[in-house]
Amino acid sequence: MRACTLLALSVFVLDTPTINALAQPPGGTTSMPTVAQQTVGQTLSGATVEQYTLMNSAGLEAKVLTCGAMLTSVKVPDRSGAFDYVTLFHDDPAAYLQRPSVLGAVVGRFANRIAGARFVLDGKQVELAANAPTYQIHGGKTGFHTQVWKAEPLQTPDSAGVKLSLTSPDGHEGFPGTLQVEVLYRLTDKNELWMEYTATTDKPTHLNLTNHAYWNLKGRSDVLDHRLAINADRYLPTGEAKIPLGRIDPVADTPMDFTEPHAIGSRIAQVDDENYDHCYVLNKTAGERLALAAQVEEPTSGRVMEVYTTQPGVQLYTARGMKFTRGDRQFGSHPALCLETQHFPNSPNEPSFPTTVLRPGETFHEVTMHRFGVE
Repeated sequence: MRACTLLALSVFVLDTPTINALAQPPGGTTSMPTVAQQTVGQTLSGATVEQYTLMNSAGLEAKVLTCGAMLTSVKVPDRSGAFDYVTLFHDDPAAYLQRPSVLGAVVGRFANRIAGARFVLDGKQVELAANAPTYQIHGGKTGFHTQVWKAEPLQTPDSAGVKLSLTSPDGHEGFPGTLQVEVLYRLTDKNELWMEYTATTDKPTHLNLTNHAYWNLKGRSDVLDHRLAINADRYLPTGEAKIPLGRIDPVADTPMDFTEPHAIGSRIAQVDDENYDHCYVLNKTAGERLALAAQVEEPTSGRVMEVYTTQPGVQLYTARGMKFTRGDRQFGSHPALCLETQHFPNSPNEPSFPTTVLRPGETFHEVTMHRFGVE
């Protein structure tokens, strides 16, 4: 395992299972979806880092780096057909080699926080590497976001994709078991970006994978005017260090309530630190797999993004105080929002939460889909 270090909708109380399909964005077309590969540099250990550019027949584009399995830039049109980027990213891919980042990366083995950087599994206490004062977050200092993944381009008549694979050795950042992980990114002609996660292990372990893209559908400024709806009546209240308290509370009559679309900035002053960093418990029926998680609308551009997932939760994060610039573009105090589909934070220490245990002979399989359109 080689590290990437240094070198060059109206309402979500719905009578139907999904909201109406989004309008197809305008724009130029290509003959069919394409995948382009480019070498962007090497790590200090000599691992080659590649960039894959996925483009569908309508001209939507997504770029992926093998360093961290990062989704870097996503480019989609506005209501007038003008294309722009809707994620935070660095223009120069080499910037990701100079300083590991979760910006668009796949994070694991365990996305979000594990209290005390420890858990008990099958009667044995497991000590993890703590990369925060009282917990581990996003898999530790050398988590999946710092690793160079192997890649294989995939192309079909209606999609462009790349499959990335990684072997995480037994004991990495304290987690038991050798883990085989695959992540598949696929951009389709339906203007959908699919992320599919698969993993197996040779020892019992905990696993929680997500993508940590930072979205700004305007492509500049901040996201306080973005209108957000989340398909969740409940959320996880947190205590010190944003660790869940173990209970699940209703969002009703709180600034956590996005069951109807609201501008993100409309009630953010009522939230601790004026920043959303909370896990929502998605509304799902028994046996339901892929389900609507959230919808984001940006009123100026008309861009809309829907998020569907098989996961039980989604972490809303509004990145308050994150200083970010790209070229001559300026971003504000809340430059982006993250919608990290995942299992619940600190699940290894909360038996009442959906389990994140993966055992030999089982296959971890979760899917998240982003659909882009305009209004």
